[in-house]
Amino acid sequence: MLRSHTCGELSAEQIGQKVTLSGWVQIARDFGGMTFIDLRDRYGITQLAFNEDVSAELCAEARKLGREWVIKIEGEVTERSNKNKKIATGDIEVIVSSIEILNESKVPPFTIEDVTDGGEDIRMKYRYLDIRRNVVKNSLILRSKLGKEIRNYLDGQGFIEVETPVLIKSTPEGARDFVVPSRMNEGQFYALPQSPQTFKQLLMVGGLDKYFQIVKCFRDEDLRADRQPEFTQIDCEMSFVEREDIIEVFEGLVKHLFKYEKGIDLGDFPLMPYSEALERYGNDKPDLRFGMELHNMGEAVSGAGFKVFDDAELVVGICAPGCAGYSRKQTDQLIDWVKRPQIGATGMIYLKVNEDGTLKSSVDKFYDADALAKWVNIFDAQPGDLILVLAGKESNTRKAMSELRLEMGNKLELRPKDKFECLWVVDFPLFDYDEEEDKYHAMHHPFTAPLADDAAMLKTDPKNVRANAYDMVINGVEVGGGSIRINKRDQQELMLELLDFSPEEAKAQFGFLMDAFGFGAPPHGGIAFGFDRLCALFGGSDSIRDYIAFPKNNSGRDVMIDAPSELDEEQLKELSLSVRK
Repeated sequence: MLRSHTCGELSAEQIGQKVTLSGWVQIARDFGGMTFIDLRDRYGITQLAFNEDVSAELCAEARKLGREWVIKIEGEVTERSNKNKKIATGDIEVIVSSIEILNESKVPPFTIEDVTDGGEDIRMKYRYLDIRRNVVKNSLILRSKLGKEIRNYLDGQGFIEVETPVLIKSTPEGARDFVVPSRMNEGQFYALPQSPQTFKQLLMVGGLDKYFQIVKCFRDEDLRADRQPEFTQIDCEMSFVEREDIIEVFEGLVKHLFKYEKGIDLGDFPLMPYSEALERYGNDKPDLRFGMELHNMGEAVSGAGFKVFDDAELVVGICAPGCAGYSRKQTDQLIDWVKRPQIGATGMIYLKVNEDGTLKSSVDKFYDADALAKWVNIFDAQPGDLILVLAGKESNTRKAMSELRLEMGNKLELRPKDKFECLWVVDFPLFDYDEEEDKYHAMHHPFTAPLADDAAMLKTDPKNVRANAYDMVINGVEVGGGSIRINKRDQQELMLELLDFSPEEAKAQFGFLMDAFGFGAPPHGGIAFGFDRLCALFGGSDSIRDYIAFPKNNSGRDVMIDAPSELDEEQLKELSLSVRK
């Protein structure tokens, strides 16, 4: 063995023992007669001591070692005179009696420390070095622990883990597929799965009753901090269930993870209808850690001759507590912020409720004190508060106000990472109507069942049909979502017809599923969690990248292995693809 112990396990109990350690040189400190080296492995750091009076040769050899060299040492554990309470092995050090260099290292392009001098690009290029840093290493360990506990919980609930295919058929719904050319079938392509949706439904038709899989999925879509072209889902499906059964089991899963990892007992998650979430928070994944709810101000502001409000489909505001003291520069910065293309507002109106009770707005020309007092009443604003108002087209304005609410929550430090507020959002619209294309799109996917109370409206009023769907939201992040599925052929055919599939297209794309429904498909439903997002939530991060061993950058590239890359002409010919000129 190249080690008898790891660099994180020695303590006062081993004082006097002979040990063998192996690891990387974190740092060396030369004090003339004494040289100290911090030796690091995955488990921690142990201080090595070299005494020139004992062995000048060993001391000289230690001084030659560079950062990240891999070494093996033998020595005796002794009590450390200057103890280090910051590390687990801080009570001891190892007096080295022999040293073996296992491998040398070039000077790393960035320091392998918790706080590093390396930017994200350079760390992604040398990701294998980045993984040596505690912040990344611990994130991957957290991911492993959560994965193990998820399997334990679901196994205890009677779920069966089943692998589904990775090379499947491309379908037109959802995000863009990654496609793979087939050499054996000229001119034809596989697609990488965006989710195992149809396969897990077929497993229910097959009678497996409870299925799960921690599975890689692929979507060719624009990237951001919480998205990657390949990501991992906790994918689950159950038979003979209703919505409440799914909610009970998977709310139980998340409660179990919080108890296991953080020692937190979460209460029951409230259910909030989609329409209420939009009305109160402006989006379908509300952050409940703070208030600052949206209020419709249309009736209170219309008819005063202020064209911006009079012509708007929606006038909506929030009340930022304690912000009436904002300077003109600060309010101008907020106006500039909401006018950014990502937010899309054309401007912002504000009203300061001063500490002395006086009111000062940016539209005093149009609204007198009595009119402004109505604004104060809408929000129950207190002296010192600041009311912020946006106006315009309804969907754009509500979205912009939702973003402004979150921005103010950040500014006022109302979104702490160690506080968790969970809920289920339910009763989504089944369809999203595209006015430009004059067609319906599935809000979730085409296999979602309508609420039983709304099913009769599928033929007469599809726009107002609600889905039997549910999303789990934690701290303003959708961590999981699912639905009760359609399990009858005639209803699935109608659904596809409403989504503008011709009978021929429906059969070509989903005939296998509808055929399966003809052989006794049980009522079934399921859910999928974003495993990467869950890991980031538990780790207190906004980005999922540190919880993925080898992530892609914002352009979808792996800069470490330089992928994607071009194929040579021979490969292209074999795949019956055009050869570049």
